[in-house]
Order: sequence, then C-alpha cells, then structure tokens
Amino acid sequence: MSIETERKYRLSEKRLEQMVSRLNELGAEFDKEVFEVNYQHRGGEMDERGATLRLRKIGDFTVLTYKERIKSESGTKKKIEFETSVSDVDAAEKIIERLGYKLTAVYEKRRKYWRFGDVEVVLDELPFGLYMEIEGLIESIDHAEKKLGLNELEREPRGYPRLTIKYGKMNGDVAEAKFERTAAV
Repeated sequence: MSIETERKYRLSEKRLEQMVSRLNELGAEFDKEVFEVNYQHRGGEMDERGATLRLRKIGDFTVLTYKERIKSESGTKKKIEFETSVSDVDAAEKIIERLGYKLTAVYEKRRKYWRFGDVEVVLDELPFGLYMEIEGLIESIDHAEKKLGLNELEREPRGYPRLTIKYGKMNGDVAEAKFERTAAV
C-alpha cells in the first residue's frame, strides 16, 4: 500500500509550453512519454468509501489500481493506493463486473513524465484539456510549485474520471473522453 499525494493544475497551451521550458531550464530529467486508456469502475461499498477501481492500459501493459480518498484540508489530494499488473485485461474487466462494479468512465491520455528533485511532474493531454500533476511529499510539492512559478495557477481538485463525466460524451451509462481518430490516407 502507498499513499498518493498530488496536486493538479489545468494549463493553457501557452502555459504547457512554458512548463516544458521551465522544467528543462531547471534541470528536470525527462523520463518517458506514454499513451494510456483508463477504465474507471465504481459501485457498492466502494462508493461509500470514496474508492474506485481503475484498469490502465499502456501498450501491452495493464495495471489494476484501487484508490480510496483520504480527507485532506491542505488542497492536496491524498489517496490510499494499491496497484498490480494484469496480464489479461479482458478477464480482469469481467471479474470486476462480476463483483458488481460498473464501468463509469473511459478516458484516453497522453502523458509525459519528468523527475524534478524529490517529485514526479507529469504533463497530461486529454481530449478535454491540458493538465499538470506534481506528486511527492507535501513539502517537496510546495518547493516544486515555487521553483516552477505556479503560485498564480488555480489547483484542479477533480480527478480525471470526474472531469471525463463533466467534459466527455455519454455512451449509455459510461462517460468517454477519446481522441479523434483520423482515417489513413
């Protein structure tokens, strides 16, 4: 079990470009870029606990994550988190459904990872916007915010599943946020 501690910010395209420049200027180490498809499940006792199950596909690799909110007064999101890799995403999906949990959101994301001191900084592109997350200890997040000049940015308290429900399209009971596909010429 781990405790995930992070802050999220919505960015304009200009602000995203500034963040990439600033991270490079400050010597942050670019790690990788990935494309994710996330499947969010809720229901039953998990709803009562503020918990959720997520299947995240990155290429041929899939991770099952359980997250449960922890109350925080600081404006920083804190969640209990358990993760494990899954070799058969279809079987995992069926198990989750048979346990009575419902698929509520599907969202795609392009994510770039940086290591900056004691925090991980990710820049995310979703079909409905650009975001930055900083994850680490609260003191380290505070320090990174100052170094990156984020004082004037408003924090985004909602997670991507809630943002998908707000900005995505409904497909039956499931909120979806997927990138437009273009046909090959």
